[in-house]
Amino acid sequence: MKEVVLGTGHQQSLRDVVDLVEKHLRQTEGIPREVMARTERVELRASRPEFEGEFEEYTLRLRVSDQRKQAIREVVKSLGDACALAEQDGEVTLRFPPEGQTANDHTREAIDTVSKSLTLPEVWRVVGDHYRIDRISVELLFQAMVKYRASDVHLSPGHPPIFRVDNEIHHSELLGPLSAQQIRALIKEIAPAEHWDEFESQKQASFNFHQVGLGYSRVSAFMKAGAPHCTFRFLPEVIPSFEELNIPEDAMVRLASLQRGLVLVTGMTGSGKSTTAAALIDWINTHRSLHILSIENPVEYVHTDKKSIVSQRSLGTDVTTFYEAVTGALRHDPDVIFIGEMRDPDTIRAAINAAATGHLVVSTLHSNTASEVVNRIISFFDPIERDLVRLQLYDSIQCVICQRLIPRIGGGRIPVLELLFKDIKPISDGIKLGNTDLIRIGMQQAVTHSFVFEKYAYNLYKQGKITLEQAREAVTDVSIFDQLHMGTYSVPRLDTIKYGGVHEAFKI
Repeated sequence: MKEVVLGTGHQQSLRDVVDLVEKHLRQTEGIPREVMARTERVELRASRPEFEGEFEEYTLRLRVSDQRKQAIREVVKSLGDACALAEQDGEVTLRFPPEGQTANDHTREAIDTVSKSLTLPEVWRVVGDHYRIDRISVELLFQAMVKYRASDVHLSPGHPPIFRVDNEIHHSELLGPLSAQQIRALIKEIAPAEHWDEFESQKQASFNFHQVGLGYSRVSAFMKAGAPHCTFRFLPEVIPSFEELNIPEDAMVRLASLQRGLVLVTGMTGSGKSTTAAALIDWINTHRSLHILSIENPVEYVHTDKKSIVSQRSLGTDVTTFYEAVTGALRHDPDVIFIGEMRDPDTIRAAINAAATGHLVVSTLHSNTASEVVNRIISFFDPIERDLVRLQLYDSIQCVICQRLIPRIGGGRIPVLELLFKDIKPISDGIKLGNTDLIRIGMQQAVTHSFVFEKYAYNLYKQGKITLEQAREAVTDVSIFDQLHMGTYSVPRLDTIKYGGVHEAFKI
């Protein structure tokens, strides 16, 4: 067990010290049935038969002067049979209650009486023992995620499994409060050997786990306050279709039918980017005869060969870095390359080059809107490179999907989407210039297949799928949504963009 230093302050009773120690250990290691606290001259041990309730048996060892020993003998003598005293090698040992007896109110009074006769330390070195060690059933966790329709489950010492359902945290009584030992044993049980070694050395690891018949999970194991924690992100065995995800099939099929170029699925953490990207790859796998190569960290949704051949490579297991995997992919005869996330300049550069050489490249990126993606990508690079990268994006990018998940009427969540197609000149010029305002205005033109969050959210509201309040919270510009709602919206004119000079996009 790990020993920690804990300041308890001045306490009136040893029972108060034990309560504070137990409260601290409960948050870091789980619920102990035994706690130990020590200083240079004092050692305290308290135990109980169950994981809840008061500690019943106390053992106190003291190294004190002969004068103090005599005072302690007198106090113990006054307590009768509530306490047993023993002396050995200069130490005084007190047991509450004596061996063979059962703790009662008299025992607790005796502990408090002895405590008042001592000056209790304010700083202790503490450790817990006899935590829960029974095995956590992974199958039970998966069954619960399926039953609750949970996207995630969190395992932390001192708490029962905590589920995220429709983006809200729900505490459960499933399995009861867990201990650090249980969580550590679970991580070791389900982690591949190399990822267990990574967890041991790096204090964190991510890997994929398959519970046959129930689903897959991206597992993230990490240390916090010296104790292991674990999060499961649920992934179904059957990849959901566009219809099941409530995303427009015609637009997605248009993307999945592309021969080359860069397609980005963007959004904030937990917005469903990975699921949308998986559905896109699955449609290609089902309807086109191609070689699809995916590079992920770790592999999340597992694709089986259908009409296409799918080669899924996991970072760490199959390849060292995203950059090496993407550059190497060009020699593996791929038609479609899926990159789990564009997270550094080298990976982004390799992805753009792959798209420029005639491959369809699909990837994900963190972004709040589709129109700001270009500048978000450019920000990864040094200023001297940005003009070149912007020009390369202008040549390669085909579409940006941005999505947000919001509550749906009747339960569950539904995506609100924003699609940016590079299909009209104002959008193309906005990408070339890095002009977010021009891109956004171009997305609102009637001649493009693009659309903004406000239009999509308004359509969902009209269909009765989301409430007015939820729709207004989901959009970027509430004023545009309100104009759509009131029937006063008009497509913005391109010449509303003001900056030095006149660009070709504004010329009639």
